[in-house]
Amino acid sequence: MSDAAAPNAKRLLYAGFMAILAAGVGFSIRAGILGQWAEQYGFTMTELGAITGGGLTGFGIIILAGSFIADTVGYGKLMWLAFLTHVVSAVLTLAAGAAFAAGGKDAAFQCLYWGMFLFAIGNGICEAVVNPLVASLFPKEKTHYLNILHAGWPGGLIVGGLASYFMNPDGAKAVAWQVQMSLFMVPVVLYGVMILGQKFPKSEAGEAGVSTGQMFAQLFAPLMIALLVIQAMVGYVELGTDSWIAKITGSIMESPQKGLLLFVYTSGLMFALRFFAGPIVHRISPLGLLCVSGVLGFVGLQLLGAATTGVLCVVAATVYACGKTFLWPTMLAVVSEQFPKGGAITIGAIGGAGMLSAGLLGGPGIGFKQDFNASHSLQEKAPAVYERYKAPAENSFLGYSVVGLDGEKVGVLDDGGKELNRAAELLKEAGTTDENNASLMSWWSDASTTAAKDKPAVTAATLHGGRMALKLTSYVPAVMAVCYLLLILYFKARGGYKAVVVAEPNEGGDGESLSPEAASIAEA
Repeated sequence: MSDAAAPNAKRLLYAGFMAILAAGVGFSIRAGILGQWAEQYGFTMTELGAITGGGLTGFGIIILAGSFIADTVGYGKLMWLAFLTHVVSAVLTLAAGAAFAAGGKDAAFQCLYWGMFLFAIGNGICEAVVNPLVASLFPKEKTHYLNILHAGWPGGLIVGGLASYFMNPDGAKAVAWQVQMSLFMVPVVLYGVMILGQKFPKSEAGEAGVSTGQMFAQLFAPLMIALLVIQAMVGYVELGTDSWIAKITGSIMESPQKGLLLFVYTSGLMFALRFFAGPIVHRISPLGLLCVSGVLGFVGLQLLGAATTGVLCVVAATVYACGKTFLWPTMLAVVSEQFPKGGAITIGAIGGAGMLSAGLLGGPGIGFKQDFNASHSLQEKAPAVYERYKAPAENSFLGYSVVGLDGEKVGVLDDGGKELNRAAELLKEAGTTDENNASLMSWWSDASTTAAKDKPAVTAATLHGGRMALKLTSYVPAVMAVCYLLLILYFKARGGYKAVVVAEPNEGGDGESLSPEAASIAEA
């Protein structure tokens, strides 16, 4: 194993793979069991949103914090902390049923909220460790092995997505949510077994005796700042779009289940392709691969925004999947190759920037674009319908504002008031009242009389909003492609793209060991 820096490199690689796979499985499974949580414990959509949002915004912060201490604390100790956090999260989540029996809805909510919060924390710790770990284990093949490592994410989405598809069939009784949620513990146990008794290396910077101050200094190199900005765009377009694409394509194909299967298909494509990053990079370099990926991302999202049939959705999604496959792990590799003196800090900053952008900009931004275009379309074509279904207040994003469609009202329209009536029955059984439910019931008593005519107009407007959101989002990978092209030209002017080697302490960092940016920062 000449390309590895340690005899147990492959074992630690696949331990990291399993840790990332566990995150993907949990993410997919959770999306499929929200309906069961609502039915069994009487949660509203707002409460479910609070549960699923537990810790997600902080995911990027956890990656950053973990990366800052990884070289000091050690990769092994942090991985065991992640394992413990995952186990505790599972215990808390699975205890929701017993908590509900003993303390009612509030007790179940607390179990699920904190269970999901700890799940996100465990995922963040793993991400902070496994990226610099794999870069250190395979210093000559970083792009190849980081892509293999991150094949765990789409792999988890496949497992979780298929489990949700088969365990939550339309028109039939679903498998108990506890059984489904327990699936994420399989890869957790596997990565725990795989790291048992293993020796973990330090980062390249740690082995070379680079101080923590020098590692932090790498963050302020001009090239590093440019890469952080580009990675923010990667997070926006990849993870932000992933949050919505199954819903949008499901609307296009008039079947949420088909949208889910299409998402599983694209995840499978990503999973397979990430094992072939190495041979591709040997031909066109990491930046060349990223530039092509940006172009394919632009084309794929444009095609998805224009798709009108299931076949066109599959073709467009295939192009888009090929575009987004290599972005995240290859960006990690570029940073590790150009700033090895940054250790876990620079590679963690890249992961954190992507996650924070996805959470703060990607998901909300793409949602806002859907609201903006859907409401304007409905207001123009059916103003009376718009008045019935508009939200009570404006939504705003980056200085723009719009009165979008009320998600609760549209949801009531979609299912003919079934969920609304179910919630009312739960409140009645509990002997309590809810102003929001009462207000919706009053509104629906009038709106139901025109629902048959309203639904086609609302559905068409919502679909238009989704398509336009994808088209507008496509310009982000287009800008990324231009940025990658500029970086290719930048490196070509300096003799071509080459991986930087960390200088040993007694070498002092010469032109052969450090890039110009890294050298100037390291000597500061």
